[in-house]
Amino acid sequence: MIAPRRFLPSVNALLAFEAVARLGSATQAARELSLTQSAISRQLKTLEDQLGVALLGRQGRQLVLTDAGKSYVVQVRDILNKLAQASISARTNPTAGALNLAILPGFGMHWLAPRLRDFAQTHPEVTVNLSTRLHPFSFQNSPFDAAIHFGKEDWPGVGYLHLMPETVVPVCAPELLGAPLENAAEILTYPLLHLDTRPRGWSRWLRALGVTQDPPAGMVFDQFSTMAQAAVHGLGVALLPTFSVAPYLRDGQLVLASTQTTHSIGNYYLVWPEDRVETAALKSFKGWLAAQTDRHL
Repeated sequence: MIAPRRFLPSVNALLAFEAVARLGSATQAARELSLTQSAISRQLKTLEDQLGVALLGRQGRQLVLTDAGKSYVVQVRDILNKLAQASISARTNPTAGALNLAILPGFGMHWLAPRLRDFAQTHPEVTVNLSTRLHPFSFQNSPFDAAIHFGKEDWPGVGYLHLMPETVVPVCAPELLGAPLENAAEILTYPLLHLDTRPRGWSRWLRALGVTQDPPAGMVFDQFSTMAQAAVHGLGVALLPTFSVAPYLRDGQLVLASTQTTHSIGNYYLVWPEDRVETAALKSFKGWLAAQTDRHL
């Protein structure tokens, strides 16, 4: 249930209110909606009683919007238009629709975006809308149909499609190191760059290679892209996913700082709310994404 029923007026009441607000007359609204004037008046009274606020006032023979009514009618028109568009879409093409997807910036920019053209070509009926979110959120209070999640299966109330583990590599500007380090512990003598959503990233990488010393503090970034740019400019060694760092390595802007790599303790998932009916758009995207990750692991 998306909201208590007392806050959900009937569509008929909203249509009556919108028509009166636009035409300024219950008589004209009744004519347009093929209702009686008394039926329009009853719908308006029911709506105002339900909201507990006056939406219309009389000015001579005209019905005019109150301040509350002026604000409310804008939102009502938007909702009625969206409802009409959704109904038309469902009737004319039940497999079409929009998919609102929350993405992690690094994964979205470097792995997902380059592949979306293939999805658009194979599923032209689906429009994918992307927005960045760095942390889990409540689907109940959001416009999103699904999200890209990194870490463990610890997002409550969602279904999971495992995409891939994250392989990380330490990289730096060519002038910072003459050659990749053979001994992982030597990296502690260089400035290390950190990601705020992976506060233990360096510790885990080092421990996986048998180094128990804690890494030194250093600059902290909120996204892989800005951390990569800092590394390009020689500010330190960055620990970056292979899909994110590949273009920089290819262009020679960054080089490997160590001969050793490890798998991160986290994985990438597509997640979606379990308490919603799965749309055709989401089903199409899940199937396509599963095929992509099988092909590109």
